[in-house]
Amino acid sequence: MLWIQFILLIVMILIGSRMKGIGLGVMGMLGMLVFVFVFGMRPAEPPLDVMLIILAIVATAATMQAAGGLDYLVGVAENIIRSNPERIVFIAPFTTFFLCLFAGTSHVVYSLLPIIAEVSAKKRIRPERPLSISVVAAHLALTGSPMSAATAALAAILVYNGASIHIMMICIPACLLGVLAGCFAALRMGRELPDDPVFLQKMQEPNFSNWINSGIRQSQREVKPGAKTAVLIFGIAILLVVISGAFPGWLPNLGAGKENFAMRADGSLKMVGIIVMVTLAASAAIMLLTKTSSETVMKATLFTAMAAAVVSVFGVVWMSATFMAHNDATIKASLGSVVNQFPWTFAIAVFLMGILMFSQAATTRAMMPLGIALGLPPVVLIGVFPAVNSDFVLPGYPTLLAAINVDRTGSTSIGRYVFNHSFIRPGMVAIVVAILSAFLLGELFL
Repeated sequence: MLWIQFILLIVMILIGSRMKGIGLGVMGMLGMLVFVFVFGMRPAEPPLDVMLIILAIVATAATMQAAGGLDYLVGVAENIIRSNPERIVFIAPFTTFFLCLFAGTSHVVYSLLPIIAEVSAKKRIRPERPLSISVVAAHLALTGSPMSAATAALAAILVYNGASIHIMMICIPACLLGVLAGCFAALRMGRELPDDPVFLQKMQEPNFSNWINSGIRQSQREVKPGAKTAVLIFGIAILLVVISGAFPGWLPNLGAGKENFAMRADGSLKMVGIIVMVTLAASAAIMLLTKTSSETVMKATLFTAMAAAVVSVFGVVWMSATFMAHNDATIKASLGSVVNQFPWTFAIAVFLMGILMFSQAATTRAMMPLGIALGLPPVVLIGVFPAVNSDFVLPGYPTLLAAINVDRTGSTSIGRYVFNHSFIRPGMVAIVVAILSAFLLGELFL
C-alpha cells in the first residue's frame, strides 16, 4: 500500500509541475482528496507558516518593485555587468547572486538575463556560459537569504534561537563557493562562439549581424523618485530580521501563554511572526513614504508570482506532509539507520524531491521535518539545505526558459535527451560544492 500511495504522490507532483503556475497546488489538493477519502489518511498540519512567510516577503518585494526600487537595483547590477564584459562568466553570476540574496526571490533575474545575453554575445563570449551559471546562482542565493521563504521555513522548522543566523553564516559562504565552482565549470562549456556553426549561420542574417556588431550600449532607465527610499526601507527590514535572528535575547518576552503562530508557550517570539510583522510593516512604510498605491503593488509581477507560490506550496506540501505522517513508522524504519550512519545521503533525497517540486520553500517544508523525525541534528539539515535548489535539473523552471529565450545566438538550449541541457553541468557542480562546503563550515562553526 505504501508504494501505491508513493506512486500517487509522485504522479500528482509530476503532473502539477508540467501544468506550471498553480498546477502543483491544485494537483496536490487532488492527491489530498484521494489520500483522505480513499486511503483514509488523517490530514497533517497544512504549511500555514511557509504560506504566510511567502505572502509577507514577496508582497514587500512587490511593493519595492512598484515603487521603482527593483528597477534601481537592476540598474546598479547592469552597470556592474557592463563595466567588465570580458569577465562576464564570473561577474554576472555573482552580481545575480547578491541581487537575489537581497531581494529574497530568484524572479528578479528576469531583468538581468537579456543584459547578460547581449553583453556576452557582443564580446563573442558564448552566452550559454554566463547565462547558465547566473540562473543557478539566482536559485542558490535563496538558501541563505534572510528574505527568502526557504530560509525562513528552515529556521521555523529548526525551532531553536539563533537558527536563522546559523543558516546564513553557513549557507551564504557555502553557496558562494558553489557559484564560484559553477563559474569554472561553465568557463569552457561548448564551442567558442566564432567557431559555433549555429552562430556562423545566424551571422548570415543582416538583422542579427547588425545587432551583434552594434557594440555594447548602456540602457537608459528612468528611476522613480522614491526608488532609493524603497530600497533603503527594504534593506532596513532585512537588517531587523537578521538582528532578530542573531540576538533573540533582545526581543520582548510577552509572558507565558498558549503557543500560537507568532509566540511560543514561554512568551518568546518566533522568527516566523517577526518576519511577517517586519516585512509587511516595511511594505506599509514604502507605500506611505513613496506614495505608492496598493493598486500599483497588486499589478506588480512579483505580487502575481506570490499568489501562484502560495497556492503551490499549500497543495503540494500538505499532500507530502500527510503522506509522510501516515507512513512515519515505515519511513523511519527503512531510512533511519542509513541516514544516521551516512547523513549526507539525506541530501540525495532532498535533491530528488526538489527536482519534482520546483520550489525551494516547498521542498524545505516537505523534507526537513522528515530529517528531524529521522534524528538528524540541525547542523546536518543546514548542511543539506543547498540541495533544495535542484529545480534546474528538469528544464521547465521559468528562469531556465527565460535564459534560453533571451539568447539570440542559440547557444543556451535543451539537448535531445532533455537532461543534457545548458544548466546541468554548472548546476550540478555548484550544488555539490555548496553542500560539501556547508557540511565543512557547519563542523567549524556549530
